[in-house]
Amino acid sequence: MPQYRYQARHPSGQIQAGVLAANSAATAAAILRKNGHHLLQLVPVQSNAAQWSSRLKALNYSSGPSQKDILDFTTQLAVMIRAGIALRLALDGIADQVTNPKFKKILLSIKMDVESGKQFSEAIAKFPRLFGQLYVNMVRASEMSGSFAKMLDRIAVYISQQLETRKMVIGASIYPGIIATMAIGVTTFLLTFVLPRFASVFEGKESILPWPTKFLMGLSDWMVHYWWTLLVGGAVGFTAFFLFLKTDLGRFWFDKAKLTVPLFSRMFRALYVSRSLHTMGELLNAGVPMLDALAITGDITGNLLYKRMWRRVYAAVKQGKKMQVELIKSKLLPTSVVQMVAAGEESGRLGEVLDEISTFYAKTLRDAIKAVTGMIEPIMIILMGSVVGFIAMAIILPIFKMSSLVGG
Repeated sequence: MPQYRYQARHPSGQIQAGVLAANSAATAAAILRKNGHHLLQLVPVQSNAAQWSSRLKALNYSSGPSQKDILDFTTQLAVMIRAGIALRLALDGIADQVTNPKFKKILLSIKMDVESGKQFSEAIAKFPRLFGQLYVNMVRASEMSGSFAKMLDRIAVYISQQLETRKMVIGASIYPGIIATMAIGVTTFLLTFVLPRFASVFEGKESILPWPTKFLMGLSDWMVHYWWTLLVGGAVGFTAFFLFLKTDLGRFWFDKAKLTVPLFSRMFRALYVSRSLHTMGELLNAGVPMLDALAITGDITGNLLYKRMWRRVYAAVKQGKKMQVELIKSKLLPTSVVQMVAAGEESGRLGEVLDEISTFYAKTLRDAIKAVTGMIEPIMIILMGSVVGFIAMAIILPIFKMSSLVGG
């Protein structure tokens, strides 16, 4: 059963602290109130494994809070607010549990702003890299509607789903990366350690060597004596590539390539459609105005082409037009999705419709990732086998040819 560390004021006025076992934070708070205590602080007690994990994470003092830290903070804050703890005390309790010094400093700054009379949304807006526009606007909408704890739950679910999506995409790229690294490593080993051993065998017989052997012997000799040029050229090439991606042209080119490369286009399209519609659905269901929701959706998609599309939709809606008018002109959303969005606009249930579409495309994304992973595996194996086979052929062919000449 979970345990919660509490601090409460006894009816006599004395402050008491202790640990209470309960099924949930709300149950623990109810038990304390039933005994006449005025609850001041209530935080979950971490297990030994969780404590050691937190301490290990705290060793990296230079790292700032991650999205996982924001997720944990949001979840704990929702539990404590639902248990009836004041926001200021909840922030103080969570800050005491946080091991990341930078995050603790941020939480204490937010607490001070709240104590000075600022709204929570206004306090977290000072840290846009941690609490994005979606987070701030959903919190602001909940402050106006009085559903703060419920909205924090929705935000936590959203962040959790985004982290899961990111984990799936990264996971899909790990295996191909390992295979590619192995292929490069094996090829380098053969060219720099194996082929040079045959140089003395083939010396003086260059006229009878087939072209694959001549090509690989030349490449091997270059890599042995001028390997540093490969490192310098690779470093310069990667630096130039990343600097190019930071330009508007480079980012547009790269984002467009992700939507056109045959093997990856379906996965990336599903990712951007799911992320866009899920974000807009959450914002509209939270009560955020349509124009604000469109602006935030465009900024959060992660692809320049989709960002420009949502900006055009924003301009159209601002002029009093329907979303479908601009979406129909774009080829970035499937026709069926545009039709469902139009139906949601007409019925006044756009937020619910967007949630359903994003759920469908989240499943499509998982299927696309599995398909990409399944196709990359044999392709990489075939490429690796072809390279190794070509090198083996270049070594064996001249040996057979010299043997036939000697036998003749």
